[in-house]
Amino acid sequence: KLEKESQLQDEEIIEVISKIAKDKQLLSDFIKDILTPHEFENIAMRWQIVKKLEKGEYQESIAEDLHLGIATVTRGSREMRKKEGGFRRALKVIHS
Repeated sequence: KLEKESQLQDEEIIEVISKIAKDKQLLSDFIKDILTPHEFENIAMRWQIVKKLEKGEYQESIAEDLHLGIATVTRGSREMRKKEGGFRRALKVIHS
């Protein structure tokens, strides 16, 4: 039951973000309200990892440049290996 409830909550938040995404200011305000500054910073940092991986930078170099543990970069790298994963699909949209 908890797993189903959690899945519904996940779907709900994605639905909310999807509906407000066209209004950049509202999206920004919503994200800043729902996340702590640290959580927001972590998400922003993960996106920097993805962009550097896409450029072909080495994991060790990324970890050093961004002052992160190699495990954090490795997780991003693992997700980037998924051809139809969210990172790759998001990058396609951004570059199109």
